[in-house]
Amino acid sequence: MEPLETEPDIRVGVAVRADTVRVRGRASIAAMEHGRVVFRLPGGDGVRATADGRSVVVSGAQSGRYETLTFVSLNDAEFVIVNGKAYRGVIEVFALEGRLTAVNQISLDAYVAGVVSAELGRRGREEQAAVEAQAVVSRTYAIDNRGKFAAEGYDVAATVTDQAYGGVDAETDQAWAAVHRTRGMVITYHGEVISPFFHSTCGHVTASPEESFRTGRSRPYLRTVSDAKPGGHYCDISPRFRWSVEWDGATLTDILRRTLPRVIGVEADVVDAVRDVRVRKTGRSGRVTELRIRVGRGEVPVYGPDIRAVLARPDGRILGSTAFEVAASEGAGGVVQWLTVHGSGWGHGVGMCQWGAVGRARAGQDFATIVTTYFPGTQVERWY
Repeated sequence: MEPLETEPDIRVGVAVRADTVRVRGRASIAAMEHGRVVFRLPGGDGVRATADGRSVVVSGAQSGRYETLTFVSLNDAEFVIVNGKAYRGVIEVFALEGRLTAVNQISLDAYVAGVVSAELGRRGREEQAAVEAQAVVSRTYAIDNRGKFAAEGYDVAATVTDQAYGGVDAETDQAWAAVHRTRGMVITYHGEVISPFFHSTCGHVTASPEESFRTGRSRPYLRTVSDAKPGGHYCDISPRFRWSVEWDGATLTDILRRTLPRVIGVEADVVDAVRDVRVRKTGRSGRVTELRIRVGRGEVPVYGPDIRAVLARPDGRILGSTAFEVAASEGAGGVVQWLTVHGSGWGHGVGMCQWGAVGRARAGQDFATIVTTYFPGTQVERWY
C-alpha cells in the first residue's frame, strides 16, 4: 500500500441488515436515486424505510419504491439523522436479501473524530497525548480495513466489531484537536501500514495475537509489551485493572450447559456435573491459553479464543479477559461448590492498551512514543 495523494473517504455501516431504517434531517435534506433528486424533506420531517427483496420501500408522505436512496443535507452546517444519530457526509440506504443497510460515506478524518471519544471517552487536558494516540491507531485501522465488507457495500462497521463510531454526537473539541494534530498520520512497519489492535486494559502486559484470536497471525509488531512503571503499571488507573467473578456450583453448571454447545459444539448433557476447572496452559503474557473443565464423563479442553465466552459471568456477559487465576471449592460428591476467578485487565489484550495510553500521557509521553511502544519496531508516518 502506497501513501495517498489526498484524504480518502470511508464507508461506515451504521445500520446493517436492519428491518427498518428511519431517516430525517435537522435541516432540509434531499433523497437521490441514480444522481437525481426524487424527493425532499423539510427539517424535522423524516421517512421510514423497509426492504422488499432488493428494493427500498419508503412509507409516509414520500412513499415509493427505489433501488437505492442517497440522503444529503441541503444545509452544510446540518446533518442527516439515521435512527436517531446525526452523521456528516451522505447516507446511502439499500436493500440486500430483504434487509436494509445504511452506509455513512464520510471523510476519513471526520470518521476518526467520531471514533476517538466513543472509544476513549472524554479525557483531561493532561491526557491529550492518549487521545492523539487513539486517533493515529483508529486512522491506521480504517485505512488497513478499507474494503473489509465490500461484498456488503461498506468498509467498516460502526460497532466494536471494528471501532465504535458515534457520528456527530460523539465528536468533541478534544477529538477534533487530536485529529488535526495527527492529520494523515498512520503507523507503519518497514514502510507498510500495519494491522493495529487495541483494547481497554492490559492488566500488566499486552498479549500476542495467537494467545487471543482464533486466526491470530503472528506479526513482529504485535508482541507482548510490559506496562510496568516504577511502583506499578501505567494502566493501574483503570477501574478494570483487577476484578473477580464468583459462581456457585448450580449457576456454573447452568452456564456451561449453554455456552459449551454454542461456542465449541459440546453437547449440553455432557455437563452432568462440574468437578473441576483448572488452567492447563498459559501464553507468553501469562494469559490462559488452555482451560480444562472436568465433568462426569471426562475433561473438556477450552482454548484461548473461546475461554471468555465459555466461562461467562453469572449475568451472561463474557469474562473480562483471559489473564486470570481460578480457585475451586469442592463440595459433596467431588462436585464444584464455588468457583472464583481473579482477573487482570479487560479485553483481548493485543496491541495498544487504552488505559495504559492514558497513564503514559499523564506521565508526559507524547502520542508517537505511546504508539510505537505498544507496536514495537513501528514508525508514525504522514500518509496523506
